[in-house]
Amino acid sequence: MSEPEAAPAGIDTSVPSLARIYDFFLGGKDNFAVDRAVAADLVKIVPAAGIVAEANRGALRRAVRHLVGEVGIRQLIDVGSGLPTAENVHEVAHGIDPGVRVVYVDNDPIVLAHGRALLADNATTTVIQADARRPAEILEHPDTRKLIDFDRPVGVVMAGILHHMADEEDPAGVAAAFRDALVPGSHIFISHFCDPGDDPLVDEMRAVLRRDQGGFEYRPREVVESYFAGLELVEPGLVQLHEWRPDPEAREQEHELQRFMLAGLGRKP
Repeated sequence: MSEPEAAPAGIDTSVPSLARIYDFFLGGKDNFAVDRAVAADLVKIVPAAGIVAEANRGALRRAVRHLVGEVGIRQLIDVGSGLPTAENVHEVAHGIDPGVRVVYVDNDPIVLAHGRALLADNATTTVIQADARRPAEILEHPDTRKLIDFDRPVGVVMAGILHHMADEEDPAGVAAAFRDALVPGSHIFISHFCDPGDDPLVDEMRAVLRRDQGGFEYRPREVVESYFAGLELVEPGLVQLHEWRPDPEAREQEHELQRFMLAGLGRKP
């Protein structure tokens, strides 16, 4: 019988974690056998599944560079941030301006444990444990309020999180709650799995993820676009991951699997 895997206190290694599955696909080491089993099931269906995780991360990095380097945003909230990996949001932002304030949010306690260890000496960045389905819990958290001034523009990142909410959990309402809390000039970045039409892979991948992660939805383009209601879509609009402000890195990642995911950035007028 194999030895139990070592984990931080309070971490259940018998239940798969979205953050840890994503970590596995990004080449991280903070995942357990139960997470790798889910990843293996996905790879059986789509051998190149990791490309989507990498492409999503690339689009996120480019969005942060745009927000900080071009728009001038100096406050970021990363909702559903996942585990720390290469070129985190704060690392990308601080490469442009070390004074940018960043709040990471995730409901997985392992993210809190690793994030706090990583950021112990970082006065401009913190991580909180909260559920994206309850925006007020994030917006009113004392650690959020300590770093984020909601009287000034804020960039909110929701990369690959809303498709993990079932329709009855009101992802549109979640997006709207963040929009309504922000002043004009603020931005919201969203990436989301989409249903490209009659594709049998959609049902197979959905079945695996719903089995192990609960809610998981591929949604039509028009539904994803509705999450930007009240915002002005920044060019190039809602597009496939590699098409969102592409750079040489993104062109190297072009792959047919990217048809399954869209990304966009909305500005509050």
